[in-house]
Amino acid sequence: MFNPNYKEDIRYATKLNRWLLKPIGIWPKSVETSWIEIIISRIVNALCISFIGFFFISMSLYLIIDVQDIHVRLNKIGSLTFCIMTLTKYCLLIVHEKDIRYCLNYMEIDWKNARCNKERQIMLDWADFNRRLILISATFAFGGVIIYRLTIPLVSPRIVVGNLSFRPLAYPISKFVMDTRQSPMNEIMICLQCLAGLIMSAITVGSCSMLTVSTMHACSQLKILMSWLNYLVTKRPNETNDAEERLGNIVKRHVRILSFISFIQQFLQNISLVEVLGCTINMCMLEYYLIMGWQNGNHSICSMQNITYTTLILSFGYNIFIFCYVGEILAEECKKVAKEAYMIDWYRLKGRKGLSLLLIIAMSSSSNRLTAGKFVELSISSFGDWVPAVW
Repeated sequence: MFNPNYKEDIRYATKLNRWLLKPIGIWPKSVETSWIEIIISRIVNALCISFIGFFFISMSLYLIIDVQDIHVRLNKIGSLTFCIMTLTKYCLLIVHEKDIRYCLNYMEIDWKNARCNKERQIMLDWADFNRRLILISATFAFGGVIIYRLTIPLVSPRIVVGNLSFRPLAYPISKFVMDTRQSPMNEIMICLQCLAGLIMSAITVGSCSMLTVSTMHACSQLKILMSWLNYLVTKRPNETNDAEERLGNIVKRHVRILSFISFIQQFLQNISLVEVLGCTINMCMLEYYLIMGWQNGNHSICSMQNITYTTLILSFGYNIFIFCYVGEILAEECKKVAKEAYMIDWYRLKGRKGLSLLLIIAMSSSSNRLTAGKFVELSISSFGDWVPAVW
C-alpha cells in the first residue's frame, strides 16, 4: 500500500521552503529540469553573491578609508558581520544542494509509503507545526528588514554636508566606490539595500526552514515508529504477518530514521554553527548600540532606533531558539521510542524475541542531539546557558 496523495502532501510540507529558496536559486533541480533552468539558477546564484558581496566590500572600504572615528566603526560592524554570516550560509547552501535534494527525496519516499490515514495525519500534523515555526521566523526576519533598511532611512533626519542633503544608508558605501550623497543615487541605493535585505532574510529563513522541515519529518517518522511498536505484540486488524516479521520491519524503519538523523547532523552542522555564532555576535553588537544610545541621551523606549534594535535582537534570539528547540524536540522523540519499546507487553513475545527490543532501547537512549559544528549542542538547556550569558 502507498499514499496516493503523496505528491500533494510533499508539496504542502515543503511549500514555504520552496517559496524561500527557489527565488534565490537554491532549490534543487529534478531530473526533468532543463539546462536553461539550470543556467538561470546559476546566474541567480552569481547575482546574489555579487549583490551581497558588493555591499560587504563597499561597506568595508567605508569603515577603513572614509571613517576614522572608532565609535562610528563599531556602530556599523554589526551590519558587516551580518553580511559575512549571510554570505557564508548562502555558499554553504549552494555547496549542499545535493544534500537538499537527497533530503527531499527521502521525505517523498516516506510520504509515499504511509500505510494508512493515521500515519499520513501524523506527518501532516508535524508538517503544520514546521510551517508555523517558519512563518514566525519569517515574520521576525522580514519585519526587521523593513524597519532597519526602509523605515530608519526615511524617518531619520537628512544629513546636510555643504550644499548636499541626503538620507543615511543602513549600509554606508565608500566614496571610493561611488558617491551616494547625490540624488537620485541616494534613493536608488536605499531601494537596492532593501532588496538586498530581502535576499539576506530569505537566506536566513531558508537555512532555518531546511533544519526545521527535515527535523520535524524525522520526528513524524519516530512517532509512526512508536505506533508500530504498539502493534508489535497484538497485530493490526487485517494484518497477516507474524511478530517476527513485524519486529524486523520496526528495526529496519528505526535504522532508516537514525541514518536520516545522522545525515541531518552532517548536512546542517556548519550552517547551524554559522547561525548560532553569527546571531550571538549580532545580538552583542545590538545591545552595545542600545547602551550607547542611552548614554547619548536616547532614553525613549518608543524611539524608532530602540524599536529597531529590539526587534533585531528578538529576531536573532528567535533564530538561535529555533535551532535549539527543534534539536530538543528531536532528542525527546528519540527517547520516547525507548520508553515506548519498554512499555509494550514485550513479555508476551514468544521465545527470546523480546531481547531484540534491548537494541532499540539502547540506540534510542543514546545521544541523538544535533550540534552546531560539533561545538554547541542544540538543546533548550544550551539555549538557556547561551542566550542569558549574551544578555
